[in-house]
Amino acid sequence: MKLYLAGGAVRDLLLGKPLHDRDYLVTGATREEFVKTFPQAQEVGRAFPVFLVDGVEFSFPRAGSLEEEVKARDLTVNAQLLGEDGELICHPQGLEDLRKRILRPASSHSLSDDPLRVFRAARFWTRFSDFTPHGELIYAMRDASAQGLLKTIAADRVGQELQRSLEGAKPGNFLRLLAEADCLDPWFSELKMARNIPAGPPAYHDSDIFEHTCTVMDRLAGDPMAAWMGLCHDLGKTLTPHDKLPRHHGHDLAGVALAETLALRLRLSNGHKVAGMKAARWHMTAASYPALRPSTRVDLLMDLHLSRTLEPLFRLVRADHGEDFADRAERDLAVILAVRLAPKDRNQGAASGEKLRSLRAMKLKKVDGGATPF
Repeated sequence: MKLYLAGGAVRDLLLGKPLHDRDYLVTGATREEFVKTFPQAQEVGRAFPVFLVDGVEFSFPRAGSLEEEVKARDLTVNAQLLGEDGELICHPQGLEDLRKRILRPASSHSLSDDPLRVFRAARFWTRFSDFTPHGELIYAMRDASAQGLLKTIAADRVGQELQRSLEGAKPGNFLRLLAEADCLDPWFSELKMARNIPAGPPAYHDSDIFEHTCTVMDRLAGDPMAAWMGLCHDLGKTLTPHDKLPRHHGHDLAGVALAETLALRLRLSNGHKVAGMKAARWHMTAASYPALRPSTRVDLLMDLHLSRTLEPLFRLVRADHGEDFADRAERDLAVILAVRLAPKDRNQGAASGEKLRSLRAMKLKKVDGGATPF
């Protein structure tokens, strides 16, 4: 049995980057021999043998030779094998594409063999934003979409690629590459509508909704949930009637259902669904935080507090509007959470809730020095 370090781990070694994940290619052994050597191995592969051993993936060759095996992988920069003895087997274009920072499919049928690679390529560009997608990659992605292959992918797999993209150094590149290759349908159709629609009046925006969304996501790099909220925050603008442009009155409320639909389509967690909906609902209100009435601030802060989205929502506001109200919001939240109902006002259902809201608004009024509470 011989093991080769494969794919992204070899790429990172060649780029001088630290290794995060290690995958291995197994040669010179049958599946039975491998399991005998690693009795704890769990088989997870469907199309070809893949085993997990303590979280590390071991796969068996899909092609007749190792030279053909590297051509069966996704991108040339990921198509390298490193043997235990230092033997390096590379895709014919792999090292040159690494040197030139080029993203190119490993073969003409790489993406059609596994359409999920369309989203992996887009995800890769979020991590390595200094690379350039080659025309061959754009063509292959566009061809996979035109053949309807993207519809065949399981929703949760697409959702997983998106979530990993949100962890990248430039998360907006995920959408940018999908858009360039006409791959936003069917999974991100809301964003397809965002192209070529002005994000707002020229005094406030100089791009369309799509690029504004990608830019906000990039500003939120390092916080995956906030980046997801950046993706969702302006979805409602895609529903603005043409005769109302470039203004988008009411887009915040209109975007709530769109954010929910997108999260459900991608089988994302309930936390993602709620965060996307809160981003759409509150981002405009929070952007005017100092001017809000105390009662409105109570509603905003309590909704964000209970949904655990206060911090990422105010990061979104900073990325979207350049205003940072996070510290003030945190202080105000501490103030209203300290307010308690008198025993006689408790356990009265909606009346108790309204009384507590009123007391909290009055408390904020005092902190503000007399601003109107309602």
